[in-house]
Amino acid sequence: MRRAMLSIAGCLLVCLFLASCGKKFDPASGAPPRPQIVETGNESVVTVEHPEEFSLVAAGEIDAPHRLSVTGLIFPDINREIPVISLASGRVVDVFVTLDQNVRKGQLLMKVESPDVTNAFDAYLKAVNDEDLANKAYLRARDLFAHGAIAQADLEQAADSEADARADLDAANRQLSTLGVDKNHPSDIVNVYAPISGVVVAQNVTNAAAAGVTYSGSATAFTIADLSHLWAICDVYENDLSQVRLGQEARIALSAYPGMVLTGRVSDIGPVLDPNIRTAKVRIDVANPGMLRLGMFVTATLIGLKKEVHATVPADAILHLHDQDWVFVPAGGDHFRRIAVQPGNMVPGNSEEILSGIAPGQQVVRSVLQLEAVLEAQ
Repeated sequence: MRRAMLSIAGCLLVCLFLASCGKKFDPASGAPPRPQIVETGNESVVTVEHPEEFSLVAAGEIDAPHRLSVTGLIFPDINREIPVISLASGRVVDVFVTLDQNVRKGQLLMKVESPDVTNAFDAYLKAVNDEDLANKAYLRARDLFAHGAIAQADLEQAADSEADARADLDAANRQLSTLGVDKNHPSDIVNVYAPISGVVVAQNVTNAAAAGVTYSGSATAFTIADLSHLWAICDVYENDLSQVRLGQEARIALSAYPGMVLTGRVSDIGPVLDPNIRTAKVRIDVANPGMLRLGMFVTATLIGLKKEVHATVPADAILHLHDQDWVFVPAGGDHFRRIAVQPGNMVPGNSEEILSGIAPGQQVVRSVLQLEAVLEAQ
C-alpha cells in the first residue's frame, strides 16, 4: 500500500512538471507560445495567455495625395471608331475580313457588284459628249462674233453652255472617283478599303448580302476601331464628384492582370446623374499597352492635388482574411481587437499606407502571424 501511494505521488509530480514545461516559453525556439482561444462573445476580440510577448508598434504618419477608388469598364474611344461605308449599292461578291480581325489602312475589305457604277459611267460618257459639243459651239460662236456675224448675247450664251457642260463633266468624273472606278478601265465591281488601321468590331455584311443604302438600308458595312487608346468609364457617387476634375491623374488596376497598374487622365465628367444610384459617368483616357480588351472590369484610383495625413504600419501587421484587411490593437489586459483597414501604397521600410481604419500613433501588433490560427478558428 505504501509503495502504491508513493508511485501515485511520483506520477502526479511528473505530470505537474510536464504541464509546467508545456506552458513555459522556450527562448531557443525563437517563437512565443501559440495563442489560446478564449470565448468572449465578440468575434473581433481575441484573448491570449501571454500578451506581453506580442510586440506592439505605433502607427507612423505620411502625407499623401487624396485618392478616390471607383470601378468601371473599358470602352472604345468613339473618336477612333470609324464606320466603313459602301457608297455603291449592290450585291456583295467577296468579303476578305471578319469580326475581331486586325486590319491595316488601305487593306481590301470587300467587293460590291453595283449598278451604280454602270449609271455613273453612263453619265460620264454623256458628259464627255456634251462638253465636246458645247466647246465646238463656243469656238464657232466666238469666230462668228469676231466677224460680226452674231450678237454678243449669242456669244455669251454659247460660253455659258460650254461652262455648264464642263461642270457636268467634272461632276461625272468626281462620281466615278468617289465610287473607286477607273474611267479608263471601267468595271461594275467596286472595291471597299479600310480607312484606318485597327480591329473590326462590327460586321454588317456577308457574301451575297446587300450593301449600300438603296438595298440594305445602311451604308455601314463594317466598323473599325483603333484600340491603341481606350476609355475607362467609371461610376462616381454624387458625394464624391467634388473630388474629381478634368485632367486628373488616374491609376487603373485590371482584374485580369493583378499587380499591373496603368496611368490615365480624366477627360470628361458626365453632366447627368443616374437617378437610381446617384452616380455620374467619369471618362478616363488610357493608352492600351496591348492587353486591354473591350468590356474589361477595372478599378481606377483618382489622384487628387490636396494631400491628406494617413497612418503607416509594417506590412506584417496587416492580415488579409475573408476578403478583408485587418490590424490588431490592444484592447486591455490580455485582449486584442481586430480592426478593418483599407491599405494603400507600400512606403519605404517595408511599411504600408493605411487609408482608413486607424490613426497615426495608434498602437498595433507588429506581426499578426501568431494570431492567424485564432482568426481561422473563429
